[in-house]
Amino acid sequence: MADNYLEKKMEEYRSRVQAPSKSKAPTLNQLLMRNRSHRSYDPTRAISLDELRRIINVNTRIPSARNQQCLRFRAVTGEESSLVHPYIKLGGALPHLHLPAAGNEPSAYIIVCSTTAEDRWIDIDLGISAQSMLLKATEMGLNGICIGAFNADAITQAFALPYKPLLLIALGKGIEHIQLTEIAATDSHTYYRTDGIHYVPKVRLDDLML
Repeated sequence: MADNYLEKKMEEYRSRVQAPSKSKAPTLNQLLMRNRSHRSYDPTRAISLDELRRIINVNTRIPSARNQQCLRFRAVTGEESSLVHPYIKLGGALPHLHLPAAGNEPSAYIIVCSTTAEDRWIDIDLGISAQSMLLKATEMGLNGICIGAFNADAITQAFALPYKPLLLIALGKGIEHIQLTEIAATDSHTYYRTDGIHYVPKVRLDDLML
């Protein structure tokens, strides 16, 4: 009986040791730190329509000002992405780099439109939506960036959109090394690059507090 007991205990121990460990879901702080704006992407990492749908799906769960839910989304991936590339410019503070470099463009886009004219309530929804989608992309191991400066008329025509686009979410697997740096509120907020590292100044907490 003692032998059977010990054998059973050893089997239970081996099962626990051999069982694959369950990875913990990332915390919000971890997602926020990983959710950096990338301007160059790995061209070998394609993004499927299903992945874009999973990202857009967060909009069925997030708040909406006055619960209007006026935002609409066009998923763009694969060969269609090349229709967007000519109408975007990234890295406005680094014009000499001409980002994204040829071959390092985003793998996919989400075009965000509104069924009503843009106003303060739509802008509130737009901010919530964009951040939520980028956090979801980060959770999925992807990276992205919000693009507000683009040729809206050209994008509308290229995709025969029924509404004028307000924002582009570019997505892909980022290849940049990005680091946050703490600053005072009076310091320059302009991002910069040194020795291959992209530095993003962020105002320290004490200066944010009133």
